[in-house]
Amino acid sequence: MSFTEKTVDGADIMLAVSSLTKSFGEVSVLKGISFSLNKGEVLAIIGSSGSGKTTLLRCLNYLEIPDGGKISVSGTEYFSIDSGVPKEAEIRERRLHMGLVFQSFNLFPQYTVKANLLLAAKLIEQEKLKKRLNNREIDKAQYKEEKARTAEMLIQKADSLLSRVGLSDKADSYPCQLSGGQQQRAAIARALMLEPDILCFDEPTSALDPELTGEVLNVIRSLKGKDSTMIVVTHEMEFARNVADRVIYMADGVIAEEGSAAEVFENPQSEALRAFLGAAKRK
Repeated sequence: MSFTEKTVDGADIMLAVSSLTKSFGEVSVLKGISFSLNKGEVLAIIGSSGSGKTTLLRCLNYLEIPDGGKISVSGTEYFSIDSGVPKEAEIRERRLHMGLVFQSFNLFPQYTVKANLLLAAKLIEQEKLKKRLNNREIDKAQYKEEKARTAEMLIQKADSLLSRVGLSDKADSYPCQLSGGQQQRAAIARALMLEPDILCFDEPTSALDPELTGEVLNVIRSLKGKDSTMIVVTHEMEFARNVADRVIYMADGVIAEEGSAAEVFENPQSEALRAFLGAAKRK
């Protein structure tokens, strides 16, 4: 997809969310969420439990279907209530633009760490090859050659990512043999295998013991750069202050305040945000 949207300073808009709403029964969880995210930025989303943070991430990843609003990625429509709910095949394809790292790791326990990284990537590449074969862009001999070549490339890529997150020595281990911090680092590497446009983290350290939190946050911090666009829902205020380019404070399903990390943490405008930050300091 080509970058067609620009901010006023010329930076690329990777994600644009407009008037997003979501209800569960009579409970309105998202009440018109609008924001944009530039390529290479890290956005931290903070707020109390029940403020809508996780629901927002789930809507961005098509794990929930919004009731209203629009989402675009790189200037191309990703979701619009006016266009209706896309078919399942379209949803699977669009999800590739987003990577989501869950609170509870969600690794497949019956597979090794490396196999967890390779599963989805192999399926996606095989689907592409089968489509080319069915369209007669390649013949059966070329299909076999490219399948083998792609498999080797994916193994090298998995090895590189495991090294990047400090798990080279755990490639053949099973999730049950890893600490919580190691499992979460494996989950991050798995998300990176698919090269998403935007990498989302939903409270990535909430299931970890305090002594393991630092190793996961260090990996996320190491990913920051012009080619990594990230959204991090977090309760780690110091991390958000030091790593995020921008911060959104959500309360009762709306964006109550947003700005640079310095603006939000050093000059909160509302009593609600001041109280939230004060409570976070006391924990």
